[in-house]
Amino acid sequence: MTKHILMVVTTADKMKDGHETGLWLSEFGEAYVEFANKGYEVTVASPLGGKAPVDARSLEGGETPQEILDTARYLEDTIKLDEITDLSKFDAIFLPGGHGTMFDLPDNGKLHQVIRELYEADKLVAAVCHGPAGLVGVKLSDGTPLVAGKTLTAFTDEEERETTLDKYMPFLLETRLRELGAEVIVADNWTDHMQADGKLITGQNPQSTISVAKEVVKQLG
Repeated sequence: MTKHILMVVTTADKMKDGHETGLWLSEFGEAYVEFANKGYEVTVASPLGGKAPVDARSLEGGETPQEILDTARYLEDTIKLDEITDLSKFDAIFLPGGHGTMFDLPDNGKLHQVIRELYEADKLVAAVCHGPAGLVGVKLSDGTPLVAGKTLTAFTDEEERETTLDKYMPFLLETRLRELGAEVIVADNWTDHMQADGKLITGQNPQSTISVAKEVVKQLG
C-alpha cells in the first residue's frame, strides 16, 4: 500500500506591522522531495486553500537547488483544510514552517482536530522549525495538550531573536511549548537537530528538515 502524507502549509502572508511572510520553501520542498522519492502520495492543504505564499527570505542567496524551487508548483492550488473529511487514508501529517505559521496555525480548530485524530489513531505527526506552532492549540480527547510531557524541539527563542523578527511574532514558540508542558530540547542555532518522541517528530530549524522527513520515512517503513 502506498503511504499517504498530508502536508499542511501556512496561508498567512503578513506578520505584525504588515511585514511580509509566508512559507519557508526549503522546509516544504526538501520534505516533499523526500516523500516523492519514496513513492508516497502527498496531499498539500492549507487553512484558506488556494495559493500558499512563499517567504521571499527563503529564496535569498540564490543557493536553493532547482529541485526544491520546482516544488513551488505544488503550492499554487492547495486544498482548503475544511474540505478534508476522510483522515483514514493518511499515514502522517507534516507541518513545514515559515513565520506565517505563527499567525494562522495556532488557533485553527480544524487543524487541531486533524492532528488530534491522526495522533490518537497512531499516525505520525511531524513538524519542523515554526511548524510546531500548529501543535500549540492541540488538545487530546482527555483535554490535555498534545505536547504536554512530550520531548520535542522547534525554532528556538534564541534563533528567533537572531532573526530580529521576534518583535513581530504573537509569541515565542519555544517558550509557549514549554508553558504547555513540553520538554523542549534545543541545539546550537542553525544546526541540524531532530527529536522523535514516539509518533511525534519535530525539527528545530530549516537545517533539520531532511532529518525530520527521513525519520518519517523510517517510521513508515
